Amino acid sequence: MSLNRAENLELAKLLREKERRVSVTKIARFYPDTGSLRRELYPKHTEFFAAGSAYRERLMLAANRVGKTEGVGCYELTLHLTGVYPAWWVGKRFPDGVRAWAVGDTGKTVREILQNVLLGPVGQYGTGLIPQEAIHRVRKGMGGGDVIECVYVKHVSGGMSELLFKSYDQRRVAFQGTSQDVILLDEEPPHGIYVECLLRTMTTGGIIMATFMPLLGKTEVVKQFLPGFVDEKASRKLIIAGWNDVPHLTEEMKTELYTSIPPYQREARCSGVPQLGAGAIYPMAEADFVVKDFALPATWPCAYGMDVGWNRTAAIWGALDKATDTLYLYSEHYRGQAEPVVHTSSITAKGAGLVGCIDPASRSRSQKDGMHLLDIYRSLGLKLTPSPNAKEAGIFAVWTRLASGRLKVMASLSNWLNEFRSYSRNSEGEVIETEDHLMDATRYLIMSAQSAFTSPRAPDTEIIRRATYQEAGAWMG
Repeated sequence: MSLNRAENLELAKLLREKERRVSVTKIARFYPDTGSLRRELYPKHTEFFAAGSAYRERLMLAANRVGKTEGVGCYELTLHLTGVYPAWWVGKRFPDGVRAWAVGDTGKTVREILQNVLLGPVGQYGTGLIPQEAIHRVRKGMGGGDVIECVYVKHVSGGMSELLFKSYDQRRVAFQGTSQDVILLDEEPPHGIYVECLLRTMTTGGIIMATFMPLLGKTEVVKQFLPGFVDEKASRKLIIAGWNDVPHLTEEMKTELYTSIPPYQREARCSGVPQLGAGAIYPMAEADFVVKDFALPATWPCAYGMDVGWNRTAAIWGALDKATDTLYLYSEHYRGQAEPVVHTSSITAKGAGLVGCIDPASRSRSQKDGMHLLDIYRSLGLKLTPSPNAKEAGIFAVWTRLASGRLKVMASLSNWLNEFRSYSRNSEGEVIETEDHLMDATRYLIMSAQSAFTSPRAPDTEIIRRATYQEAGAWMG
């Protein structure tokens, strides 16, 4: 039976109303009881939600495309704003309206991601996770345009929730002052901003939810959630979610994504795991190259690499076993804010005749009276040669030795190991140049290996002393 024009118009009207109702109740479609995307197939997501009832601080280290922003952070935030919790919810509940922040790394990403996920596109507010009927008022930012500063959301208790959008580029001062019940940190925050957010929830018994990929490795924020670092008195929970923890990524999708990701980011972007180097430049377990201190054979030639500067001057000594082409790093110098004569004294104490491979920038870097640092150190008696400073080539040379087992590090080199653990790249693949002085010195040493390791010398007395405390079976030579 065909429909007449009036009936067709009425049917079209009903279909549009159905589409509208579906679009403004988006959150109801998340985590169903049945189907291919049913709730039980998202164990890490539901574990994160459940942990909210016991932990004030939660961190999800998540791989790409697992739903950390929409399906985890913004989903739970919406539940707290409205007070409408699903029947299966066992996590944190707020009986009244809440004060909340949704925070991203820049104003641009907050507008394009968080604002869009929670509210929907401009002109279609209510089609995001916050239902249209729950949005009481939207307040734009002082600059106007599409930037939303605050959203007032109706709470099921009859009260009102207030949601502010913030970004890390507003700096720490923008996170001071007011108390909050819920704070969502959608990307990794600077440590100072994280501390401010924690202070904002102290008097309210509020919660912090952080969701991000660990592209920067073991930062201060990440470390405070990791086993071995976490304070036993702190109320913190870590959840790691990778591609294998969600059903919506097919094997074909995973393969396509994997091949498009730079190698140094794959562990973080695929598994959400930072320890072997989500962003780490040398993604290796320390057990693969750290050895117990031992007495150096007198026939092994030695040299050192040196990175100079006022805030930190560092040097690393290596001994080369030419029979196996294995370089052993055995001693270090690590001191800041001291004159060249002080550093020189420490360096010559470890072997005055050794060749040093120095940062080539020292030829143009002056410290006093217009003299170059290289000239200053040479005048003090150090035998220095500028090293090639092609950074990526040097990193590759170090990595090649580590991966092939031809670079070993004595366990007592605590400063070198500390730098190794944080030596990483940012999300753009650029080397993060903080606390990397011994890493640079190692590059200089290895890049100059052919010319630097020429003279054998007696074993360093410091190494002999340290070796006497090691088991006899750990000695070499």
